[in-house]
Amino acid sequence: MEKSVLSQRDSFSSKIGVIAAAAGSAIGLGNIWRFPCVTGENGGGAFLVIYLVIMLLIGVPVMLSEFIIGRRAQRNPYGAFRLLKPNQPWYLIGILGIAAAFMILAFYSTIAGWTLEYIYRSLINSFSGQSVEELKSSFDSFQANGLFPVIWQLIFMFLTALIVWRGIKDGIEKYSKILMPLLLLIIVVIAIRSITLPGSKEGLVFLFKPDFSKITWEAVLKALGQVFFSLSIGMGTLITYGSYINKKDNLTSTALAVTGADTFVAIIAGMAIFPAAFAFGIKPNAGPGLAFITLPNIFQQMTGGYFWALSFFLLLAVAALTSTISLLEVVVAYFSEELKMSRKKATVIAAGSTSVLGVLCTLSQGPMNYLKVFKDTLFDDLDFISANILLPLGGLMIVIFVGWFMGKENVRTEITNNGELKGRFFGIFMFILRIVAPVAIALVFLSSLELISF
Repeated sequence: MEKSVLSQRDSFSSKIGVIAAAAGSAIGLGNIWRFPCVTGENGGGAFLVIYLVIMLLIGVPVMLSEFIIGRRAQRNPYGAFRLLKPNQPWYLIGILGIAAAFMILAFYSTIAGWTLEYIYRSLINSFSGQSVEELKSSFDSFQANGLFPVIWQLIFMFLTALIVWRGIKDGIEKYSKILMPLLLLIIVVIAIRSITLPGSKEGLVFLFKPDFSKITWEAVLKALGQVFFSLSIGMGTLITYGSYINKKDNLTSTALAVTGADTFVAIIAGMAIFPAAFAFGIKPNAGPGLAFITLPNIFQQMTGGYFWALSFFLLLAVAALTSTISLLEVVVAYFSEELKMSRKKATVIAAGSTSVLGVLCTLSQGPMNYLKVFKDTLFDDLDFISANILLPLGGLMIVIFVGWFMGKENVRTEITNNGELKGRFFGIFMFILRIVAPVAIALVFLSSLELISF
């Protein structure tokens, strides 16, 4: 019975599809604005070097561990842990991941909706002649309105659900193969334009010339945090996507390809933003202000600003869409496999329930800013709970599970495809999972909760 269920399960049809979908999950709005901001605040090129080392030594093994769990069990995060360790509380890790995906999708779809509004504004050339103050006032008015942010958010969720509705091969894989090359094309074109601006050289020097005197332990922790944030670790997406990976695919090379694509986009985003910012004497600031206030001001000062603004917000929308489909798939996989729903019914219920919470998040940024879980708006509270508690805690428990409790030979079997691959670095991989990664993630976790400081 178990075998027949697995044989009927949808899966990726090619390794390219796996990489496109998993990279799409990892590559999101955080790569486009968060990475340049964190890099800029923590030493530029020196931070980039540390980030790359951490990505290779810790990011790849942690991503690989999630793929291993997913492919070994061929289940959603909750079902995977129940299958691998029945009658033990490890399934709680899966619940954490599904809860994180649900919360993140709710507030992430708010920002995703903003990208559609700004595509519209780019099309009608509404940025022309506006100062930074006017752009900020316009953005604040848009949020305060409530109605239009909700409409755009629901449209974005509809697009997300439409892709997930079609399944893995005909939905997520098919559209990821279209969206990811489009994303890469747009960001490379924007970066080329940025580095050809007069005065842009200073931005490239800042990004690529290391000044290690600016590096502190806090910067190292932020690099660790950015790696986990960027790779979507601990939110169930990589376990879910791993469950759709063919048993013949090389998991290690897939993890390397995904992290490589994710890092490439983050660096190209830095090349797109820093040179332009330095060329116009503007210091990038964090969060929505960078994308929706600062950069529109830069674009209107550039020759062909209309085209560059439109291209940038299309880029943001595509990056958001590749992430939202992976987040929704986590919830849909749980509903369809554990609650025995059809994929279509599971998609409607999952998209509908996250949209209800998402609308409340959107309204909490405007006319219903009194909506609070703790001391901040509902939007900010869900962001904090997922990013600072659920994700690092989930990532920590995952590496402990694979490193110490899954069984060394089970892990080896997945990495070597049952002995067909050599697995040269297996010993190093296990050492990282058992010792290095837990310590690193624990430091990020405790630091994010302000329980330790350096």
